[in-house]
Amino acid sequence: MSDFPTLLAQLEASLTDARLSDDERRVLVHTLREASPPEDGLRQLRNRAFDLVRARTVEPEQLALLKWLEGVVRAIDSGRSPDNVAVRSQAFFSPGMACLQAITRQLRAAKRSVDLCVFTLSDDRITAEVLAAHRRGVALRCISDNDKEFDRGSDIGQLRAAGIPVALDRTDAHMHHKFAIFDGMRLLNGSYNWTRSACEFNEENLVLTNDPALVRRFADEFDTLWKELQAHR
Repeated sequence: MSDFPTLLAQLEASLTDARLSDDERRVLVHTLREASPPEDGLRQLRNRAFDLVRARTVEPEQLALLKWLEGVVRAIDSGRSPDNVAVRSQAFFSPGMACLQAITRQLRAAKRSVDLCVFTLSDDRITAEVLAAHRRGVALRCISDNDKEFDRGSDIGQLRAAGIPVALDRTDAHMHHKFAIFDGMRLLNGSYNWTRSACEFNEENLVLTNDPALVRRFADEFDTLWKELQAHR
């Protein structure tokens, strides 16, 4: 991989302060997309990132280093070339259990990261899986709408109390998205609100896909929203 020295230099430079800033992540993703490395090249880069951290884990700053590594792995997954992925997509509909099961399956399968961007969350069955993923060490972030935070049955407070980072849209308009990204590689998106009524009564839909172009687009939107809402807390 001819761009390996450049990518490695970016990794080493970003590790200096033991955190991967938003700007550093964007540069890394851009370099990866331009290089379009094969799967073997991505594997080499992941291994090198782990090696860099192992060399420094004798220091008391272990936790910060692990957070850095988590950000790097997220960026590498986001930079995956579409040519390396067999695209698979599925559609689910409610009322019925199909949409709920699609969400809970993805939460259970998540190994590294989950980004949730949902207008409302009040289905305790979903919340239980979110909290279980958090306890497994999966890095979670949640964006929601402030008008729904204190609705009867809203579980956003539970996520915050558990230590999951939460950002709320506090404008007069609504943050009305309903999507989630799992391990930087799988996207769930559709009309489905994460509520019991959506499962039991509403005509709703969800699409699950690993299409890299769609995953990247939604990941970029999530990061943009996250940065904006964090700046106006």
